[in-house]
Amino acid sequence: MNSKVQEKLSILADAAKYDVSCASSGSKRKNKAGGLGNATGMGICHTYTEDGRCVSLLKILLTNYCIFDCAYCINRKSNDVKRAMFSVKEVVDLTIGFYRRNYIEGLFLSSGIFKDADFTMERLVRIARDLRLQHNFNGYIHLKLIPGASDELVHEAGLYADRLSVNIEIPSEKSLMAIAPEKNYKEVYEPMNYLKEAIQGYQKEKKIVKSTPLFAPGGQSTQLVIGATPENDFQVLQLANSLYQSQNLKRVYYSGYIPVSQDNRLPAISTPPLIRENRIYQADWLMRFYKFSVDEIITKEQEHLDLDIDPKLAYALRNLHLFPVDINSAPYEMILRVPGIGVKSARMIVQARRFKKLSDVHLRKMKMAWNRAKHFITYQGQKKFNLNPQAELIKNQILFSSIQKSASQLSLFR
Repeated sequence: MNSKVQEKLSILADAAKYDVSCASSGSKRKNKAGGLGNATGMGICHTYTEDGRCVSLLKILLTNYCIFDCAYCINRKSNDVKRAMFSVKEVVDLTIGFYRRNYIEGLFLSSGIFKDADFTMERLVRIARDLRLQHNFNGYIHLKLIPGASDELVHEAGLYADRLSVNIEIPSEKSLMAIAPEKNYKEVYEPMNYLKEAIQGYQKEKKIVKSTPLFAPGGQSTQLVIGATPENDFQVLQLANSLYQSQNLKRVYYSGYIPVSQDNRLPAISTPPLIRENRIYQADWLMRFYKFSVDEIITKEQEHLDLDIDPKLAYALRNLHLFPVDINSAPYEMILRVPGIGVKSARMIVQARRFKKLSDVHLRKMKMAWNRAKHFITYQGQKKFNLNPQAELIKNQILFSSIQKSASQLSLFR
């Protein structure tokens, strides 16, 4: 790698770190004879597949030049940062070179907007096309769609990329217009709507004609910036839920706002809201995998998630009348709602109780957070009156237990 390309890589890899929507789950693209790479079972950033495997991606921007001046963005045109731009060939050569050295298993490619949306999008598509057709690359490719790009370019991107994403960034159009006046929701939603219809169309056709080509097999995703604008957690989760329902998004990613300017339109904070970001991710997980509705996780009156405890525990403490759950008779859906019991543990319980009544001896051997779950369940041979009906006391007991566990783990490294 020559020094000029190396310098570009340093600048444009660093500029890409603020985009968190780079998971590689969902694609089943297989290698072919004489091909290079494989997105099946695997996807220099690290991300994770749906089954928890770590995947390395070359995560870069095509350029950090941008015609927009979004207040929250490090690459906005008014910011005094060092600029760089890759050529199409340079990105292709970097991807192939890093893959051959076993550094990466795929490419995550975004870009600032230079000249206009179509001009930028055409170059992103050309990179993916050259990798697929000229180099027979079958590894994972995630392309960021440029709001305002034509349907033709969005369609072509879907033929070559495993996943596509267009970032909403700000959780309300009113706030978006206030800090990024060149952007609007209409231009963000148009490619989302097109992708939804195209993906569904290709999936239907694939069932009839097996030779139908893949079209964005990993689906589409988006990103929301948390804390840059006044929207509360209820509004953020309502938006995410509507995106899952109406756009069939695979993932909504959340990024705690990192102060990158002294713009007076943005909040003056010293550190990003990482705990809040984590709680929103946990709430998102409950919506996607535990069948919770937004109103069960948070209410309009509540506005924000509890930062002290996770949303599932908060739900249980607000609804103690639904607990304790009888592990040996309750339906699977209700067992899933017990704090400390995950999807795998719930399935193990339902399977195991077919053969015998389960006691705490059995439950402790299953992969669950026992010190949390024990407050919300009943089981075979349980002593009477060991459940505390007061939410605040249960909360304090669980928090104290977590502190003790953390202290015990820290002592191992002293």
